[in-house]
Amino acid sequence: MQHSQLLDLEKQARRNGSGLGPSDIEGCWQLNTVWPKGQSEASAFNGWLLRSIGACLEISGGSDDALQLRNAVTLAGLTLQFTGPGALSGRQPLLKFRFEQVELRLGGFTLLKRRLPAPENGKEPFFALVSRSPEGWMAARGRGGGLALWTIRDSDAVPPSPPDVSSTGEGEDGA
Repeated sequence: MQHSQLLDLEKQARRNGSGLGPSDIEGCWQLNTVWPKGQSEASAFNGWLLRSIGACLEISGGSDDALQLRNAVTLAGLTLQFTGPGALSGRQPLLKFRFEQVELRLGGFTLLKRRLPAPENGKEPFFALVSRSPEGWMAARGRGGGLALWTIRDSDAVPPSPPDVSSTGEGEDGA
């Protein structure tokens, strides 16, 4: 997918909406290509690095169109993951989310688990969803202005979801 094609799709999504709903974006998305804000050339190094460390955005359904997100990177068995709720809003739509917990795991062992402070009002992260293809890619623009292209992982490669963050107080420090 070329940058110019994504920009055309983004214009259409802003004008008419992308038509994407929660079930369209569920899955484990591997970050493939990143175009920094204002750039027409992809950041080859950032794309390579994020693919090398298995950057993954896992989106799963919840009740009443609520979503659960897990953003993780893994290197040599060490996983850093952020988890929290999300929801779609607006016509484009925006995938608004907040990460409530960070966790550092080595294999099956949790090394660190902490609650995260809520973002300031108006500073919540989001992705403006541009498009999702039947061929297995999704494009979105982040709050910082960068454009990202993800490819969906094979369902056999999807790692298990972390436990529900609201059901455990383990390792919380109130931060």
